[in-house]
Order: sequence, then structure tokens, then C-alpha cells
Amino acid sequence: MAAVRELDGGAPPDSDQAMAARLSVFDAPTLRREFAGQGAFLYLRDFLTPEVTAQLVAAVAAVSASVNRNYLPGHKQGGSVSRHTIDRLAPFIAGLYRSPALMRWLEELASERLQMSPPDDPHAYALYFYTRPGDHIGWHYDTSYYAGRRYTLLIGVIDESSCHLEYQRHTRDAGVAIVPGSLQIPPGGLVFFDGDRLRHRITPLAAGEMRVSLTFEYVTDPTMRLWRRVISNMKDAVAYFGFRQVFRRDA
Repeated sequence: MAAVRELDGGAPPDSDQAMAARLSVFDAPTLRREFAGQGAFLYLRDFLTPEVTAQLVAAVAAVSASVNRNYLPGHKQGGSVSRHTIDRLAPFIAGLYRSPALMRWLEELASERLQMSPPDDPHAYALYFYTRPGDHIGWHYDTSYYAGRRYTLLIGVIDESSCHLEYQRHTRDAGVAIVPGSLQIPPGGLVFFDGDRLRHRITPLAAGEMRVSLTFEYVTDPTMRLWRRVISNMKDAVAYFGFRQVFRRDA
């Protein structure tokens, strides 16, 4: 397999070593076949070790005062923290995202070369907070505005909720029946999928509950046309991170 191209530095040794040790327990060829057979979709309940998951929980605490909340009637309500804030307050996540061992493993699952999202992409790695009654996101795809495909790695961090990830596989596969599903992602659990092929949503949060998830976004081609960049930036500013985070990084 081709070597991974790193766009903005390598992972701290502890992040990469932890991932390499953990990934060695999985049967990658079997998971690759499962991923392909399910329409570019894979769920693993126990992906991260408790030690790594604990560091992600600590990262949530570190960024909690910087959550940007938004509300789009009929579609979305919740909070988000972009990669720019994470870089400043929770660098362990940034190191995990850049882990060469993780990227090689994901490349094997996807059967193609993956690259990190460009440094100015606030979605490259981000935390999503569901903390108030009714927080949710409606049916959508993780649409790629890049020239190539964009893969989403969704990791559970905190789940003290009744929320479910509901999804539909094969919605864009001609001649294949749509397969619906629903699951709860426990802390340390993983869902890996091609963003343009999985239609999905998060069901509303109930009173007294909390859910926080982490996403990593990897691409096959990081180039983007100007008009697509404008659309992507506006979507991110309005629906997720706010104009300050999208158009001006933290100092």
C-alpha cells in the first residue's frame, strides 16, 4: 500500500504507539471485507482502549467552555468544537488524528490511499456536544466538497443518553436494497463510513442526558474548487462552528 502523506506533522509518540498496539488485535482483512460488503460502513463497539478513551473524556472537559451552539429549525440543534480550538486546548486529539498507524489501518479498510484534511478545514477533527433536551441532527450525508471522497471516523466519547445513530446503507448503490439500522455508540466505539454513501441522523436528546462524539475526516484528494470552498465555509460557519472559528483561527 502507498505510504501515507502527512499534511501537517506527525503524531506524538504516545498517540501513535497506543493506536498501533490497539490496532494489532483486529483482523484487518476480515474488517475490510465487512466494510466493503456493507456499502462502505463498519461498526466496532470496542475500538479504543479505556486509557485512550479517558484522554478523550479529559479533552471534552478541556474544551467545554468553547462549545459553539447552533440551531437550524427542522434539522439541527447542538454544540460543536472545531479542530482549531482542539489544537489549542486538547492536542491529544490532534495527535490521534495524525497517527500514521491509524491512517494505515483505515487505508486498508477503505482499500485506497487516504490523506488528512487540509489545515484550514475545521471539520478535520471536531467534537459534537448534545447537552440540552432536543439536541439532534436530522437526516443527512457527510457530503464531500473535495475533489475526492471524504471518509468519516465517528468515535463515541461520552454517552449518557437515549440517542441513537440511525442510518440507511446502500441509498446510492444502484440495484441494491436499502438497509436501515440503528445503534448507540459507547465510549471508545467506532463507526467508519464513506460520508457520501451513508444517510444518517442522531435522534433527539432527552432531559438530563448528555452525549459527546468525536469525528475524524480523511480525504482521497484534498483539493477543492473555489465555489465549493465558499459553500463549505458558509455551511460550517452557520451550522457548526461560528464565523470566528471558520474564517479566523484562534491565536
